[in-house]
Amino acid sequence: MKRLLLLITVGALAASPAAVCQGSARPREDKKYEASWASLDKRPIPRWYTDAKFGIFIHWGVYSVPSWGPKGKYAEWYWHDMQDKKGPTWKFHERVYGRSFPYQDFAPMFRAELFDPNQWADVFARSGARYVVLTSKHHEGFCLWPNRQANKAWGRPWNSVDTGPKRDLLGDLTGAVRARGLKMGFYYSLYEWYNPLYLHDFKKFRDEHFFPQLKDLVTRYKPAVIFGDGEWEHTAAEWRTPELLAWLYNDGGCGADLVVNDRWGSDTRGKHGGYYTTEYGGFTDFKAGPGHAWEENRGMGASYGYNRNEALEDYRSTDALVRLLVETVSQGGNLLLDIGPTADGRIPVIMQERLAGIGNWLKVNGDAIYGTTFAPFTPPRWGRMTRKGNKLYAVVFDWPKPGRPLRVPVADPVKSARLLRNGELVKIEPAGTEAVDLHLPAHPPSRPAPVIVLELRRR
Repeated sequence: MKRLLLLITVGALAASPAAVCQGSARPREDKKYEASWASLDKRPIPRWYTDAKFGIFIHWGVYSVPSWGPKGKYAEWYWHDMQDKKGPTWKFHERVYGRSFPYQDFAPMFRAELFDPNQWADVFARSGARYVVLTSKHHEGFCLWPNRQANKAWGRPWNSVDTGPKRDLLGDLTGAVRARGLKMGFYYSLYEWYNPLYLHDFKKFRDEHFFPQLKDLVTRYKPAVIFGDGEWEHTAAEWRTPELLAWLYNDGGCGADLVVNDRWGSDTRGKHGGYYTTEYGGFTDFKAGPGHAWEENRGMGASYGYNRNEALEDYRSTDALVRLLVETVSQGGNLLLDIGPTADGRIPVIMQERLAGIGNWLKVNGDAIYGTTFAPFTPPRWGRMTRKGNKLYAVVFDWPKPGRPLRVPVADPVKSARLLRNGELVKIEPAGTEAVDLHLPAHPPSRPAPVIVLELRRR
């Protein structure tokens, strides 16, 4: 059922992000879902998500203070990795902070004193991303919102309002992101490495910590995305996540806009939940195909959390990130590209620069990304293709040499072809029954990855 949008001032959004669902009245879901995969898996993926294609992941927490890991490792796993007393993370910790410095003492040092949610939201909007997913709580258990379950289980202040920043980081960013018209979602780790309750009484952790904590998060902020993780030590039945998802879908208050991923038990990835997830290139052998929504997530370097040990050469270039986006979308997926802010609340400049570069490309070529579908062709050597209605988008990574045509595999009759950047028409010649040759200008009109739009004749 379509409803009129409820207009809300930017000031109201920023002041009370929990009062609204993504800045508009959400359509009501009258259908009730049962706590079984047979029922839950029938829930459709919202159209906004499949059309969005590009989102921003944010890993930010206490681990942002040491912000260190060996090259090629995840810096947000610092607490876990420092348990290996012969490993490089412990050696770093011992040298820099001392062997008697416990990880928990990093929390007061996570101050976010330079955090400007409006500036962050501007960076995300300029990137061309359509949604944002913030780590509400990673495996360390530290919450970025005022959650009492965290303090109770840990026996100490263990959220961003009661220690460190003394601020509702999640709420402040939620208001700023929604004010820019972007969807806001949250990553949430089911388990916590060293939570005493998790280690000694899993069932009590599940029932008295995990369930009420996630419900608190949802009730306060009404996310459009919930990215579950940290599920792998127990099955979905042991976590009772079908029961939790039934509550989310029926009574969570987020309506039809809500989408969740597939990480809800050791037996669910690529099988149950909402969209399927891949990580750091896992989509190259992904078998879900264009029939099921999926998302590749990764950082610009080798880490999600900010890693001071990474150098310039460890970061993908803007060109490479644009290609990654195109590659993912051409296979029917979304790209959730991660940034790792610093402990004082800044997005590293190199990450801002990369996002700005992607945004500049999308300003010109976004039609080849947003709202497109999987192109049912073998990927050509020169680039990738997407489709939207009767339009086929050829995204060219390797421009042909002067005088040589670009062969596009397409069985449908082609009505016209033009450069997306400036609308210049391109000469078309048949090349058999299932391809056409395009005679392009000698030099690409832009970099990286210019796009040619082919309008197809309807049969």
